[in-house]
Amino acid sequence: MALRLGDTAPNFKAVTTVGELDFYEYLGDSWGLLLSHPADYTPVCTTEIGRTAELGEEFKKRNVNVLVVSVDPVEDHHGWVKDINEIKNTVVDFPLIADKDRRVSELYDMIHPNASATSTVRSVFIIGPDKKVKLTLTYPAAIGRNFQEIVRVIDALQLSAKYSISTPADWKSGDDVIVANTISTEDAQVKFPKGVKVVKPYLRFTPQPDL
Repeated sequence: MALRLGDTAPNFKAVTTVGELDFYEYLGDSWGLLLSHPADYTPVCTTEIGRTAELGEEFKKRNVNVLVVSVDPVEDHHGWVKDINEIKNTVVDFPLIADKDRRVSELYDMIHPNASATSTVRSVFIIGPDKKVKLTLTYPAAIGRNFQEIVRVIDALQLSAKYSISTPADWKSGDDVIVANTISTEDAQVKFPKGVKVVKPYLRFTPQPDL
């Protein structure tokens, strides 16, 4: 069964490029970004792993721990990481899971048989510090992910978790946010001292509260 938003992300132990790890222990109190890749030594995956490494400081600033999974053996992972570091002039310092038995892939429903019976699709799971699934995305094997969108949605999720807000279409950090409908306008004006703009009773904006 596929994981749904709000479900508890299953824990697992796995062999990785940094040794055996326990998923929950690796996450600790941080947010988690779990990415699946169809195969090592493939072009789209190489660009994606490299881009993830390039954004390492951005993920650290947001208290996000990254973990990558594919069904290849750990020896292949190590060799592939050397290629990625050379090609992208970066350092892959997050774990790559060697999921040869597909246990993690099946636990997270990353193999879609009508797309491929053997390889994972490009799954994205964002997991909160409470170990709940906050967002899922699924891309086909031929299409690389938009990592600007992944960073953007992490910002939105973290902001929404801290304040009683939502984010409008195409929101990016620095834009106004939407006051939750669970808060009255009077209470919102107290909670958000930068001001509340009432467009309709159900649509109220306020400047991003943490800036």
